[in-house]
Amino acid sequence: MQWSYRFVSGLLFLASVIGMAFALYLEHVQGLEPCPLCIFQRIGLIALGFFSLIAFIHNPISNVFKRSYTFLGTVGILWSAGVAARHVWLQNLPPDQVPSCGPGLDYWLDTLPLKSVFQQVLQGSGECAAVDWTFLGQSLPVWSLVFFSLLAIVSIWQLFRRYSH
Repeated sequence: MQWSYRFVSGLLFLASVIGMAFALYLEHVQGLEPCPLCIFQRIGLIALGFFSLIAFIHNPISNVFKRSYTFLGTVGILWSAGVAARHVWLQNLPPDQVPSCGPGLDYWLDTLPLKSVFQQVLQGSGECAAVDWTFLGQSLPVWSLVFFSLLAIVSIWQLFRRYSH
């Protein structure tokens, strides 16, 4: 069975919407406050969804456009997977090695240059090491990493596969 470019783009968009909907559900219904690493993970998921939606709507004939949209979405979801992996690593540090909690993301955005904000967030803090939610014994960053990795695999496949006309 040959899946069309448009179909896969639509699936990636739908998966991104479901992922963001779940994140917003946990935040606004369950009351889980996202840490800075969680927010950074959302950025890549939104990028994947955005470029997948454009690809779905445009449904380009040109392989250059197909690969360009897919490349940009893939970069986004690889960002999310990388940040989630960092988050999992941080949560598995011994308690004495967990960085102390610092000021919130809002404060950093107001007072630091953007490059410094990225450095501070990716270093992590104590709030990012806390495990507030689990499913089947695994934390939310672990499940996020699994989800993002699956989307990354589909995105990379979409990027390098042969397209039928």
